[in-house]
Amino acid sequence: MIRGASSATRPLRVVVFGLSLSSSWGNGHATTYRALLRAFAERGHDVLFLERDQPWYAGHRDLTDPDWCRLRLYEGERGHEDFADEVRAADAVIVGSYVPDGRAVGQFVQRTAEGVTAFYDIDTPVTLSALARGECTYLDADLVAGYDVYLSFTGGPTLARIERRWGSPAARALFCTVDTDLYRPVPTRPRWDLSYIGTYSPDRQPTLQRLLLEPARRAPDLRFAVAGPLYPDTIHWPDNVERFDHVAPADHPAFYGASRYTLNVTRADMIAAGHSPSVRLFEAAACETPILSDRWEGLETFFRPGREILLPGDANEVVQILRDLPETRRRAIASGGAARIRDRHDARARAGQLEDDLMEAKARLTAGGAARAS
Repeated sequence: MIRGASSATRPLRVVVFGLSLSSSWGNGHATTYRALLRAFAERGHDVLFLERDQPWYAGHRDLTDPDWCRLRLYEGERGHEDFADEVRAADAVIVGSYVPDGRAVGQFVQRTAEGVTAFYDIDTPVTLSALARGECTYLDADLVAGYDVYLSFTGGPTLARIERRWGSPAARALFCTVDTDLYRPVPTRPRWDLSYIGTYSPDRQPTLQRLLLEPARRAPDLRFAVAGPLYPDTIHWPDNVERFDHVAPADHPAFYGASRYTLNVTRADMIAAGHSPSVRLFEAAACETPILSDRWEGLETFFRPGREILLPGDANEVVQILRDLPETRRRAIASGGAARIRDRHDARARAGQLEDDLMEAKARLTAGGAARAS
């Protein structure tokens, strides 16, 4: 069923090469693709998602047969070439960041596709840093210039940088999003005062230490939770911090619902770039769980500090919020954040934006072809 009006003159055939759709284990890509592409398919478009079969995802698959797109796994370094006919026939082909052998995949797509080609960067600051060092395994300068549009998780000044320094013909912000049909409030008795969902990352750990573990040590009467894989055994977890190696997306709303507050921690590269919201921000807000977050440039363009999100600077401020903030204020922040998601950041809004970006790129291609023909 199509729930949104499409600006395209006919349904689009879109092929996506992404890190993973089938498994959300240890990555934030799967939930992003699921929300965006489900809403995109609801607009009437045909989506084929191509994912390289990887052993670490094979044992943790939580989506194998979506009813809103076709999911196909391929094997080996050249398995993507088996889909040349689909790539050639597509109106648009999108290659995502961190796709295994992404440079080879990108070269194949740019060589084979007859429609729009796009790069979808779910890791823009990390990508650009790796490009500058000459160490990016899934993208290079020639590929950036060769994609018709660069869709970026980061907005602001970074978009002009992608065009000027790296030669993209069009860089457009396509921020992360959330499926509000799946992420919504789950009434339940609070189990934790503050929770966090996130895969271990060395650059995030100091903030997690400052804004969750240290508050837990200072307030043994409060309850905390940290969910996510790959945390080293050397971390000392206070007794009042409950650990989960993984929480599946289907269980996220209940996890957020059991949390009086949840914590957002941003990667260092994304803080430096600014304008890089985490998908966890949108998911938690959609579930009406108030968020404590670190600070970065552009955050106020997504949520209003003090009214839709809280920005504590240290452990003392966190403990003060958890203990002293009136319940009416806590609920008002939760409601304000959820309203902001519904108004501007849900998956249907992003799907419409993706459609517009692809149609704009198609118009440029058509105009360029007409100019050359004349």
